[in-house]
Amino acid sequence: MKTYKHIFFDLDRTLYDFDRSNLATLQEIFKLTGRYNHNGIIGFESFHEAYLEINKDLWNQYKKQEISKQELNLRRFAKTLDRLGMDNRIAQTLADEFIRISPLQVYLLPGAIEILQYLFPKYQLHIITNGFSEIQFEKLKRADIAEYFRHIIVSEEAGAQKPDPRIFALALQKTGATPSESLIIGDDPHCDIYGGQNSGIDQVWLYQAGETSPYQPTYAICGLLELSSIL
Repeated sequence: MKTYKHIFFDLDRTLYDFDRSNLATLQEIFKLTGRYNHNGIIGFESFHEAYLEINKDLWNQYKKQEISKQELNLRRFAKTLDRLGMDNRIAQTLADEFIRISPLQVYLLPGAIEILQYLFPKYQLHIITNGFSEIQFEKLKRADIAEYFRHIIVSEEAGAQKPDPRIFALALQKTGATPSESLIIGDDPHCDIYGGQNSGIDQVWLYQAGETSPYQPTYAICGLLELSSIL
């Protein structure tokens, strides 16, 4: 089996339970709309569904550098409120609170701590993640896992998001790693698997049951602890 020296972890949905944490954040955000939610006619499910759809579209625009981070964060709440017929003058408050509350959620995926403890003595561990720097760094700190990683590379710093080769090039430059001695672990077939392949880096795809990928990863696992059979 190939020997690796540098292990690059994606963060959201790979180590950090993004979906659970995001749901908890949005539940707190929704409470702030109370005075504008006449007679409680709008339920959280409607708010959540509208937000997810709008946020996805805006993130695609952000990835293409069509809008800024600030525009993304404000518009996803303004558009959600507009769709639900609520006063969008509180959109900036919701956007600010999202940045504050989001990293306070510290849910990790099963096996995250155990696999980091297993790998830490054997490899140089790093993070390579898309997202807002202030949120991603705070997540790692709050979840008490920052100490496991020598370098944390966030897309904002690179000026490009995975799978863009520029963020992988920056990661290799900062860590002093070469593609042949590196391995990336992530849940997103396009960002992590294709991105790694396009940069000459072997990949581990962390998949969910029933999920398919158009890209063939070097390895595939359905739980973090399965990494011990590879590394």
